[in-house]
Amino acid sequence: MMSKGKINVSVENIFPLIKKFLYSDQEIFLRELISNATDATLKLKHMSNIGEFKQDFGNPIIEVKIDKKKSKIHIIDQGVGMTENEVKKYINEVAFSGAEEFIEKYKDSAKDSGIIGHFGLGFYSAFMVSDSVEIITKSFKKSPAVHWSCDGSPEFTLVKSEKKDRGTEIILNISKDSKSFLEDNAIADLLKKYNRFMPIPIKFGTKEITNKIGEGEKQKEVKETVDNIINITEPAWTKKPKDLKDEDYKTFYKDLYPMNFEDPLFNIHLNVDYPFNLTGILYFPKITNDINLQKDKIQLYQNQVFVTDNVEGIVPEFLTLLRGVIDSPDIPLNVSRSYLQVDSAVKKISNYITRKVADKLNSLFKEDRKKFEEKWNDIKVIIEYGMLSEDKFYEKSDAFALFPTTENKFFTYDELIKKIKKNHVDKDGKTIILYSSNIEEQDSYIKEANKKGYTVLLLDSPIVSHLIQKFETSKEKISFARVDSDAIDNLIKKEEKSISKLTEKEQEKLKEQIEEVIPKDKYSIQLEAMDSESLPFMITQPEFMRRMKDMQNTGGNSMFGNMPEMYNLVVNTNNKLVGDIFKTKTKNKRDRLIKQSLDLAKLSQNLLKGNDLTEFIKRSFDLIK
Repeated sequence: MMSKGKINVSVENIFPLIKKFLYSDQEIFLRELISNATDATLKLKHMSNIGEFKQDFGNPIIEVKIDKKKSKIHIIDQGVGMTENEVKKYINEVAFSGAEEFIEKYKDSAKDSGIIGHFGLGFYSAFMVSDSVEIITKSFKKSPAVHWSCDGSPEFTLVKSEKKDRGTEIILNISKDSKSFLEDNAIADLLKKYNRFMPIPIKFGTKEITNKIGEGEKQKEVKETVDNIINITEPAWTKKPKDLKDEDYKTFYKDLYPMNFEDPLFNIHLNVDYPFNLTGILYFPKITNDINLQKDKIQLYQNQVFVTDNVEGIVPEFLTLLRGVIDSPDIPLNVSRSYLQVDSAVKKISNYITRKVADKLNSLFKEDRKKFEEKWNDIKVIIEYGMLSEDKFYEKSDAFALFPTTENKFFTYDELIKKIKKNHVDKDGKTIILYSSNIEEQDSYIKEANKKGYTVLLLDSPIVSHLIQKFETSKEKISFARVDSDAIDNLIKKEEKSISKLTEKEQEKLKEQIEEVIPKDKYSIQLEAMDSESLPFMITQPEFMRRMKDMQNTGGNSMFGNMPEMYNLVVNTNNKLVGDIFKTKTKNKRDRLIKQSLDLAKLSQNLLKGNDLTEFIKRSFDLIK
């Protein structure tokens, strides 16, 4: 049997839920009430601009007052106020948004008025911290003031009031378990967090300033008590780039991050009004190798109201390393304006920001390449992270991503390939790009490569292994090899092959002699006929193995995580010392030479530690006695 009916949703049913569950954090109440006060003021400003409000608009402010003795907080504005009927409509009818109605009524002229509200629920956040809430309001229209009060139940009282001036005063009678909000510091912190850049001046108490009057010896310092205005009503991101100087951007950066004493490297001013509205300023700070410590520094605002510093989704992952502000009325938020709701609009905004950053980097590179090169070490992690994580950014990065060499020269990818193409091509026609991750530790290997006329890059960021992998899979006929991963002749194999001074039989014998001294579980012996001036012993780690381990250490594949460290010991059969080792008749002397040569090779790779290092030092002193 089928039946039909209507779900009974009454104020009695829903009001307790709104009070308890609508907002995730009690502190939101102040943000919402000040947002309402701001909207009331901006509405009046707009009506003044279009001639519907004939009186003097003046310089209205919003005031927040604490009455600790009576456990009250007052939020007072000088905006449009409300008539009795408007109170009934906007306050008593839950979720009827006056902001929405206003924008609809004045949709042609009010779209840029800065109105914040959308849902009409913000006022009810007051009940999360209050036993009762009062509204004393007088409309800018010719109508009597009214006094509304409610104890948190669906019951309310509405009477006439003696209020003379236009505007609204909200009075919160703070509940016993919310007394912490009656502390000046608590309210000051909330105002600083949520309202620091709102468009209407917000007064919170007074402060004393010192003015200098007169000149020379007659100059006096006079103290004056003034309103303590806690906010900057016209922050930098609300202005046009042409109206700002470099110093203005730096000053605003310090407003955002007062505890950061370093200036940003440069900034990107965002300003778009189609297909969505978005403004903001993003700053490139100096980045350390600890990427995780750098995140969550971008602040998200909606019409100058702080929402969150978790901008995941709206800002591409790699740009969370930046700092600054993003403000958009088109960002979809949940009903309490506490966090993002991901939809297609968010993706469009994210794509726009990615493109804007890439274009800015390209323009900076073109305008002053030398300056860009000087800053490369500080910004490379951000750019490399972007190349890894965002395909659209990667496509654009060829124009400005740099490849520094160990000789401190910088190339774009195309410039690099053009420079090394002839010399770095192996017998299979593949271009081998040599790189170092640490100039000091890999110095001998770099010098060996340089002797051959090879260029060695310096790629030392924490995500370089991942980036190399991406290059190798997206670029044609190239391969990266760390300069210490093998003998140089093996890294770039040519057709010609060096001839060993030792016969095959002698090489077999030499290998046996070395294996008697060197542990097989750690080293794979590799005899190579190299230049006689090259080092006798070299320790290398296969490129693939080392790269997988590096990737695992930075959040990549962990399948190699438990594998033991394995190294190749490359023995140069054409080096004179190796020849002497082979010819040495005394086993003790030969073993000592092999051990000393191995330790020197280990020392060059920073692998000589603990007892091995101690024994090496003692042995070295014995040799020079």
